[in-house]
Amino acid sequence: MRLLRRVLLTVLGLQVLIAVTMSVVDSYRKRGKKPVAFPTTAPTTVEVGEGTITTYTYGRDLYDDMIAAIEGAKRQVLFETYIWKGDRTGERFKRALAEAAERGVEVYCIYDGFANLVVSPVFKRFPATMKVLKFPLYAAGWRFFDLRGYGRDHRKILVVDDTVGFVGGYNIGDAYETEWRDTHVRITGPGVWDLKRAFADFWNLHRRRRLRHSERPLLLETASTWESKIRVQRNVPRLWMFPIRAMYLEAINRSSRNVWMTQAYFLPDQDFVDALKDAARRGVDVRLLLPLKSNHIVADWVSRGYFSQLLDAGVKILRFKGAMVHAKTATVDGTWSTVGTANIDRLSLQGNYEINLEVIDPGLAATLEKIFLTDETNCAPLTRYEWEARDLHRKFTESFLRPLGRIL
Repeated sequence: MRLLRRVLLTVLGLQVLIAVTMSVVDSYRKRGKKPVAFPTTAPTTVEVGEGTITTYTYGRDLYDDMIAAIEGAKRQVLFETYIWKGDRTGERFKRALAEAAERGVEVYCIYDGFANLVVSPVFKRFPATMKVLKFPLYAAGWRFFDLRGYGRDHRKILVVDDTVGFVGGYNIGDAYETEWRDTHVRITGPGVWDLKRAFADFWNLHRRRRLRHSERPLLLETASTWESKIRVQRNVPRLWMFPIRAMYLEAINRSSRNVWMTQAYFLPDQDFVDALKDAARRGVDVRLLLPLKSNHIVADWVSRGYFSQLLDAGVKILRFKGAMVHAKTATVDGTWSTVGTANIDRLSLQGNYEINLEVIDPGLAATLEKIFLTDETNCAPLTRYEWEARDLHRKFTESFLRPLGRIL
């Protein structure tokens, strides 16, 4: 047993060492590289139930509308983000939020402490008129072995008054504005209330501080109407709730025509892979759109460990060229759609605080299918011949690093 433990620890150590080395080398190679243009789709609005959903695929369009909403706020702004860079774009949002608070609007902000470790402490000083909650770097307290305390706040939400809400994959920063291909949506109507509740529930769950004064609870009225076509699915590790994975599996298992997915990081469990394979084998058009090279090279290599079985089953793998595709979207059978913050990996589906819209509406599905086809024009399809012809050292590295997928 002692020898076995040593062997396992040695293998794990080598995996981590290789992963760290790859990340360092990749960061060095990317220095000085200029951003590459990529196709985008203009903001498109469709009616869904008693409201609307507008889809964005370019950061500048999204940021302009988000800022306009904040500037037009009359009563309340709820703003939550995973990454909030201290650059020009980050300052633009900070200034708009501060000005809203100065004119008497209630402004609540949440950002993740770990994701913003490298952001200047000066930027993270906010006016007293703003209510700001930094999700702590370590939230487990004295319960070191309680896994519910280790999830990050990976959500991105903006809600203004009771009229408009935004949710999707975009963080806040200069690079995301023009260099990354992501997807976000703007919603109006009764569905906005579900985003408000999602924000308030998170705020109230984490508002108590150990070393500083606690924030006041955020109390909301009860919405008088429900939007039957929109559901807000939330992963809440503190409560051991992870419905987003089940949402995906249910939709894939019910598919009969097509499953088109765009994912930034694809590190699924075997049950998820099997669901996609089963769909493809029964004749469903299953397409998986991933970045050719993401901002996390280790995730790319681990992800490739699933490609052989997916290609064997008939799943089409498309690799987005030139830019980082960070979207987390899917459509099924021209009816079901999801847009949100959760990646297909263990951290998102079984670890982090995440939020996805689940929408049953042909209009939004058609919009996302159009976006998918536009993105596909910038993709390199992965053929079976190309995959089998890769070098031996690549096959070894993929197999050696694949176990890391259980912790990523």
